[in-house]
Amino acid sequence: MMYIKKARLSIISMPLKKPFSTHLGVVKNREAIIVELIDQDGVAGFGETVAFSSPWYTEETVKTAFHIQKDFLLPKLMEQPVEHPRDLTNVFSFIRRNEMAKSGVETALWDLYSKRMGKPLSESLGGTRNEVLAGAVVATQSINEALRQIEQFSTSGYERIKIKISPENDIEFLKAIRKVFPDVPLMVDANSAYTLQDIEHLRTLDEFNLIMIEQPLRVTDIVEHAKLQKQLQTPICLDESITSVHDVKSAIQLGSCQVVNIKVGRVGGLQNAKQIHDLCVENEIAVWCGGMIEFGISKAHSIAIASLPGFSIPGDLSSSNHYWEEDIIEPLIEMKNGKIVVPNGPGLGFSLNLKRMKEITLYKEEFV
Repeated sequence: MMYIKKARLSIISMPLKKPFSTHLGVVKNREAIIVELIDQDGVAGFGETVAFSSPWYTEETVKTAFHIQKDFLLPKLMEQPVEHPRDLTNVFSFIRRNEMAKSGVETALWDLYSKRMGKPLSESLGGTRNEVLAGAVVATQSINEALRQIEQFSTSGYERIKIKISPENDIEFLKAIRKVFPDVPLMVDANSAYTLQDIEHLRTLDEFNLIMIEQPLRVTDIVEHAKLQKQLQTPICLDESITSVHDVKSAIQLGSCQVVNIKVGRVGGLQNAKQIHDLCVENEIAVWCGGMIEFGISKAHSIAIASLPGFSIPGDLSSSNHYWEEDIIEPLIEMKNGKIVVPNGPGLGFSLNLKRMKEITLYKEEFV
């Protein structure tokens, strides 16, 4: 049994090296919550809560997640010991949704559990890969800047480029990109910028040889995506619409997509992410690991889940220096030749850079 004797929540903030711009807004600084769980033997596990400062991606924010973790999740976990991290799905079932808050605690417990077992987190999850495929995201409203970034990322070896689009810029951007980079593996992310009234417009994207179009319609929709997928040659990938295993079951039954983006934070943790992976593999739905402009702890969890055999498409997995001047983990994550090595040390295989954490921590609280 794992008895959590102490827990820490640290709100951190760090500026991005360059702004991350979509039609929904611009992110210049990133906040997150680092969760530390310490058991009866003094073993510590780390998780990261990837909610944003404002509710532009999901309804959760750093403040709401901190509240849920402090007042509900941590007290429940500290009074109810568990044998395995998968047990938290039931332990936390008394709280509806709040998946990012749950994931921050659940992922920390997975790290703790794997350290207690003396094996890598990837192995605990059933991972089989020694390396994971890395992809980069271009999020800018400038075509020239997009072309510059694509050149940089392609030269660096990233296996896939993702472009943020909207009805106002999609055709112009894609024509310019394909003129310069006709063969680069390319996908687009709409973040729900379209409606079914845009079907004819979206059909024109088929000519650009895209790997997929991610979340073109409403964030909660599954039904209309099924109608749209029947009209497009380009595979639809669901992102925001998938917050649970049940969502995936519904999407498969309706034919809403050919691809699912699995983000650990968005689906409530590693256990749900693993179940979604297994379900998609069983039903021949492609999966890849999405990113949340996250720090090194969350990215390390993503690397572990992306080591599962079904993750055949390069994910939003990048080097530590992609977003940050200095990340919060040691050693830093490095991408080489389009791949990132899966750590083979116990747990995450990374440790916190305490000096860097001290520099960027806005607030922290300890619970015993």
